[in-house]
Amino acid sequence: MFPEKLSQQIIQNAPDAILYVDSKGLIQHWNQGSERIFGFTASEAVGQSLDIIIPEKLRGRHWEGYYKVMASGESRYGTELLSVPALHRDGQRLSVDFSIIMLKDDQGKVTGIASLMRDVTAQRQKEKELRERIAALEGQ
Repeated sequence: MFPEKLSQQIIQNAPDAILYVDSKGLIQHWNQGSERIFGFTASEAVGQSLDIIIPEKLRGRHWEGYYKVMASGESRYGTELLSVPALHRDGQRLSVDFSIIMLKDDQGKVTGIASLMRDVTAQRQKEKELRERIAALEGQ
């Protein structure tokens, strides 16, 4: 069995965001990677809604999907990456890739979702610049 203390160190110190959100959509765990990527300390984020990192115009769509997953216990993002815009504390827009882990109680009811998130903002910007450069070259 993997030592619990080692598991906690890995989760807390990972450079990627690892967070846990309960069935109501409230943040219950926020690691150092989350702090680095999103700019909120754990003490500022824990107990808050995920809305602190979701762009306002996407919140309705996010919560609709979130509550469907809570009710059904099913999501394709346990095995597929999802790329979405996110927000930094300072209002800067980020691009993140993430996957989720459904957490269930002994009866199989979903109790929340853990998420692994990576900031891919710089990579997406480079891809955009390359697409624009290709388009400009093809237009000559």
